[in-house]
Amino acid sequence: MSIIPAGFTPLFRSSPFLDLLGPIYNQRSDTGLVIGLRAEEKHCNARGLVHGGVLSSLADVALGYNSAFAQEPPTPIVTSSLTIDYAGTAKLGDWITLETDVQKVGKSLAFANCYVVVESVRIARASAVFSVITR
Repeated sequence: MSIIPAGFTPLFRSSPFLDLLGPIYNQRSDTGLVIGLRAEEKHCNARGLVHGGVLSSLADVALGYNSAFAQEPPTPIVTSSLTIDYAGTAKLGDWITLETDVQKVGKSLAFANCYVVVESVRIARASAVFSVITR
């Protein structure tokens, strides 16, 4: 159950929250960073399904990291809006991936979309708007 697919490595950057949520993995692709997580008991609700809050947190990570690292140097951003629609479920042991499409990173805002996928089935879609931090 804890087997991580080939090509995925531990997330290159973390935080106390992500350490609690994880372990989270990443894989570089032609279109950006793919985020992965093996569903553990701690990710599940009382019905044995991965809690929507876990999927929402993963979407925020996938959308934010892909948007921030879409340019060199990386753009400092914070989430302004995150919308997620659930169309399916993930359960204990599932390998969950998130692939992101960064629409635009501008001077003040960034926009991105992603799908949450289990076994080639899209179980959720998310979109976010990020505020670019200017100092």
